Amino acid sequence: MNRRKLSQNAAFSLFWAAGIMSVLIMAVVVGYVLVKGLPGISFDFFTTSPRGGLSGEGGIYSTIVTTFYLVVVTLAFAIPPGVGAAVYFSEYSGSTVGSLTGKLVDLARFGVDTLAGVPSIVFGLFGYAVFVTAMDLGFSILSASMAGACLIIPVIIRTTEDALKSVPSGYREGSLALGANRWETTWKVVLPAAFRGISTGILLSAGRIVSETAIFFVTLGGSYRVPHSLMSGGRTMALHVYYLAMETRAFDRAMSTAAVLVGLVVVMNLGINTITGRITGKQR
Repeated sequence: MNRRKLSQNAAFSLFWAAGIMSVLIMAVVVGYVLVKGLPGISFDFFTTSPRGGLSGEGGIYSTIVTTFYLVVVTLAFAIPPGVGAAVYFSEYSGSTVGSLTGKLVDLARFGVDTLAGVPSIVFGLFGYAVFVTAMDLGFSILSASMAGACLIIPVIIRTTEDALKSVPSGYREGSLALGANRWETTWKVVLPAAFRGISTGILLSAGRIVSETAIFFVTLGGSYRVPHSLMSGGRTMALHVYYLAMETRAFDRAMSTAAVLVGLVVVMNLGINTITGRITGKQR
C-alpha cells in the first residue's frame, strides 16, 4: 500500500508540475505581449485605419472590420456542412457498416482526419488557384472565407462528432421509446445535449480564423483599406501583425495589435462560456 500511494503521489505531482509549467509559459507569453503592447493602445488606435507605406502609422480599424466580416462569413460557409456531416457520421452511419456506403463513410472519415492535419498554406494555395483565379473572385473576403471554410470544416466535423458521441445512449433510447423518430431524437434531444461541445469546436474554429495568416496572405490581398463588400480585399489583425513586424519593422504597433488579439480571444472565450452556460442551465 505504501508503494502504491507513493507512486500515485509521484504521478499527481508530475501532472501538477506539467499543468503549472503550461500555465506559467502561457502567462509569460501573454504578459510580455501585454506589457509591450498596451502602452501603444489608445482611442485613435481603434478608430483609424493603417495609413499604408513603410511607416506603420495609423490604427487597426479596417483590420477589425475585415476580421469580423471574415469570421462571420467563414463560419456561415463552414458550420452547416461541418455539423451536418458530423450528425450523419454519429447518428446515421451505424446502419451502413459492412456495405458499400459504410466503406465510403470510412473513406470520408479518413479524408477528414487527413485534411485536419494539412498545413494552412496548402489550403491557401488551393483557395488562390480555385477561388481567386479559376472562379475569378479576385483577392476578396469571399475568396478568403471560402478557403477558410475548407480549413475549419474538418475541425468542426471532428469536434462535433466527438460531442455527439459523448451524449449517453439512454437519451436516444428514451426518446425513441416515447415515439419520436430518429430525426426528432437527433434534433430535439441529442443536439441540445451536445451543444456545449459543438459550440466549443466552433469557437476553436473561429479562433483559428482570427489567428491564421498564411491562408489569407494569398487569398485576401492585404489591403489596408476598409472593405465595403464581400468582393473587397482586406487585412485581418493577425495579417496586419505580420506586415508590421516583417515589412515595416514597426514592432511597437505590432505588439499593440497583438495585445488586442489576445484580448479578443479572451472575450470570445468568456462570451461563449457564458452563453453556453446559460443555455445548458435552461435545458437542465
